This record gives sequence, C-alpha cells and structure tokens, in this order.
Amino acid sequence: MHAAAAAAVGLGVGLHAATWGVFKDSPHEGFHWPRFVRSPVIGVLAALTLGALLPWPGGVAGAVLMFGAAYAVERFLVETWKTFFRAEDQAKYTIPMRLAVRGTPVRSAVVRATLGVLYFAGGFGVLAAVRWIGHDVPEAGWLLVALAGSAGGWISAFGGAWKDAPIEGFETFKFFRSPGVAFTYALMLSRFTPDLGIVMLASTGLTIASLETWKKFSRPNEPGGKFAGKPIRFPLMLQHRYRLVPLYAAITGVVAMALLTAVYASRGSACAGCVAVRPGVTAGAP
Repeated sequence: MHAAAAAAVGLGVGLHAATWGVFKDSPHEGFHWPRFVRSPVIGVLAALTLGALLPWPGGVAGAVLMFGAAYAVERFLVETWKTFFRAEDQAKYTIPMRLAVRGTPVRSAVVRATLGVLYFAGGFGVLAAVRWIGHDVPEAGWLLVALAGSAGGWISAFGGAWKDAPIEGFETFKFFRSPGVAFTYALMLSRFTPDLGIVMLASTGLTIASLETWKKFSRPNEPGGKFAGKPIRFPLMLQHRYRLVPLYAAITGVVAMALLTAVYASRGSACAGCVAVRPGVTAGAP
C-alpha cells in the first residue's frame, strides 16, 4: 500500500477514535486538544508502520483491512499507556483506568511498568503466533481461521472483565460480545488476505469501532461505566460534542460502504485463509 494512502487511512482511524472519545468523556473531563490530536497522530504512524511491515492486498479490500488493523494498534498502544504507564488521579473514576487488582489500583509504578512491558510484548507475541498458524497451517479450515482471527476479541474480553467485573459484576453477554463480533468480522475479512495476522488485527479494530459506535450513540446520555454515578462537570459539552458527530458519521459510512463493496467483490471466492496460499507467497508459486 502506498504511504500516502496508508497515512490517509490512519488519519481516518485516529479521527474516528478521537471523536467517540470526546463524545463519551467530554461531559466529565472537558475537551482537550492534546488528547484529541493524539489518536490521529498515532493512527497515521500505526498505518505507515503496518504498511511497511505487512503484505497488503490492493484496492478497497486493502484499505478496509488497513483501517481495522491500524485501529487495533492505535487502541492497543493508547490503552496500554493509560493502564500501565500514565500517572493520573483515579478518584474521578468509578472504575479505575489504571491497572487494578479486584478494583484496587496498583500503586507501584515499577510493578505497573514491568507488567506493561510484558503485556505489550505478549500482545505482539499473540500476533506473531497467529501469523505462524497461518504460515505453517496454510490449509486451515474456516473455524481455525475465525478463531485465530478473533484472538484480539478474546484479549479485549478478558481485559475488560478484569477491569470492570470487580465493580460492575461479571456479565456473560458483555464478555462474549467482543469475541463474537470479531469472529464474524474474521470470517468476512479472511476472504481478502491469507495473512491471519492481518485478519486478527483488522477484525479486532473493526470490532472496537463497531461496539463503541453502538455503545456511545445508542445511549448518548448514559455515562460510561468508568463515570457511572459521577457528576457532569462540563454540562455545555453535552451539546457541543454533537458538532463532531457529522465527521464521525462520515468516516463510519465510508468504512461501512467500503467493507460492503469489498465483500461483494469477493463473492463466490473461498476464504483466503482456508486455501493453500501462505502469506507473502503468490498463489501457484512453487
């Protein structure tokens, strides 16, 4: 994928993530330009890096995969930083955003940083393992493809349960929601590439984008769990935040249409990860 195209997709990723973040949190935290700009910058850098390191198909399918993959990397980096490395007063949250054990934040910065490095390495270890599965088991069936591709959804589910369950209680539907959606996306996206690592990243990113859209905009006046029961400190943002909705809707619409277009174009084709084509190897090559 051309660097300019990757950067454009990454910018869309960052603006999408930044706008739902403002819509969700600004009534409680206000609007801060550095936070808003953070996601677009990371999104562009993530897309450029992914574009240089992984094999991407061309056309609309490649753009859809890149959007989802860069989204997953941007969210992974930001959430890892907030959970393990950021120093912030946790009193304003109902559910601690810093690493916690049974709802109690871990105070030791050294312990958090150590676990953060391990978590960061583990995340990319999972990606490497999934790519190995696709490389060494090239004739994987659709079930293995979907399970490997939805690995990010399981990471999200366990991480969310660890953070939220001590405060809100364990919710079965909520736990299986991310893996289920990622599983569905993996089945669709595996038609576009034989690289299961790309499928995993893209299905994870599209799952996050889809679920955040549903959660934030289906119940716009209901605070997220981390602010449940907390007072609204910036009431004007309840109205001002809607100024960003057209941008969010435009990006969501473009991505949805691109996904539908790519799926339609791939109709009749087998799951790319289910045939004997290894990542980086052209079909029919020795």
